[in-house]
Amino acid sequence: MKIFSWNVNGIRAVIKKGDFGSFVEKYDPDIFCMQETKAEQGQAEIDLPHFEEYWNSAEKKGYSGTAIFTRPKPIAVLNDFAAEISDEYNLHDDSYGDPRGEGRVVTAEYDHFFLVTTYVPNAKRDLSRLKLREKQWDPALLHHMKMLDAKKPVLVCGDMNVAHTEDDLANPKANVGEHGFTDEERQGFQNFLDAGFVDTFRLFTEGNGHYSWWSYMSKARERNAGWRIDYFLASERLRKAITGAEIHNDVMGSDHCPVSVELDEKKLAKL
Repeated sequence: MKIFSWNVNGIRAVIKKGDFGSFVEKYDPDIFCMQETKAEQGQAEIDLPHFEEYWNSAEKKGYSGTAIFTRPKPIAVLNDFAAEISDEYNLHDDSYGDPRGEGRVVTAEYDHFFLVTTYVPNAKRDLSRLKLREKQWDPALLHHMKMLDAKKPVLVCGDMNVAHTEDDLANPKANVGEHGFTDEERQGFQNFLDAGFVDTFRLFTEGNGHYSWWSYMSKARERNAGWRIDYFLASERLRKAITGAEIHNDVMGSDHCPVSVELDEKKLAKL
């Protein structure tokens, strides 16, 4: 089973460029998740009749949004966090910007696992949303992951808006303390790993030079001066079923490229 995740930075723009159709044709995913769709279902001309579509679009037009396209039919789909999680972490408190109407999470339940796609809020250049990340969003997401993991294994994918280690961005020293590479954001990601979730890409690939996002400025993508901020995290007990995890930097159309995992369905069924 091939599962892909891609921050498309506007699905309508990617379709217009022709990159979306070529991506699906080349990689033929069983499931693919999108972040930053910037659209509502039906606004983009997507002709994929063999996929079911589940969208969580932002209330603000042309902003944020997530979606899951899937060949296997999910048992159930949930948009956003459960109400009790939103309440526990005060996500309704808009002191740092209420994220609940921004379409940032979709969870699909399958026979043997849960799949969560998320577009984690950016801390912003002035760090005005750093407290949201540290005190509210990251803990709420971890709570959601652990709650699901108590029922069956979990895969979490998406734009996490953080480079975890110095190996995950081309210029770490110049970016210490900048949004996406603050101690608080990096610790928030580490908390996922400390809770028993696995960074799937690092099961197969070590070192730097492997990035999923590049600025549009200064020919950053041509120079591979990028950041790895798009991830697949997995419950530890999924490890034995994961046969690969990749970054597909040949796919154009966005400032991000897709990332993927591949699962052995026979091993998955035995978990």
